[in-house]
Amino acid sequence: MSPLSLLLNIAWIVFGGFWMALGWVAAGIIMIVTIIGIPWARAAFTIAFYTLLPFGQQAVRRDRFRGREDLGTGPLGTLGNLVWFLLAGWWLALGHLLTAAAWAVTIVGLPFAWAHLKLAGLALWPIGTEIVPADTADRRGPYPAPYR
Repeated sequence: MSPLSLLLNIAWIVFGGFWMALGWVAAGIIMIVTIIGIPWARAAFTIAFYTLLPFGQQAVRRDRFRGREDLGTGPLGTLGNLVWFLLAGWWLALGHLLTAAAWAVTIVGLPFAWAHLKLAGLALWPIGTEIVPADTADRRGPYPAPYR
């Protein structure tokens, strides 16, 4: 993680990123409690960590990044995203949109507002995405060796 990413992540946590990460954790816990939602809980916890430290990481489509489709990137992934949207996606996206609007009022908060807008989109349709370091996000084809 670069020094700038570290500084932005610390500011992010102090100025509200922690609360949105807790929202993702709450969504994951709710999914676990339902038993049926356990597959969505993993995605929620992964994105909770990404929400806690978004700078220096990026969400990418798993099929494009790995160079092949899997269970979460095909029709079952679409069905999973529809279920996710109904159960948790819309309220997490709304939280990110409201937080982005609050940050967008200030010039200093524009990077944080942009990060919340990206997270709002991810909140609506998370299945089939993967969180990777930003410097490897533009790689296509086989998964890079350190992450196998």
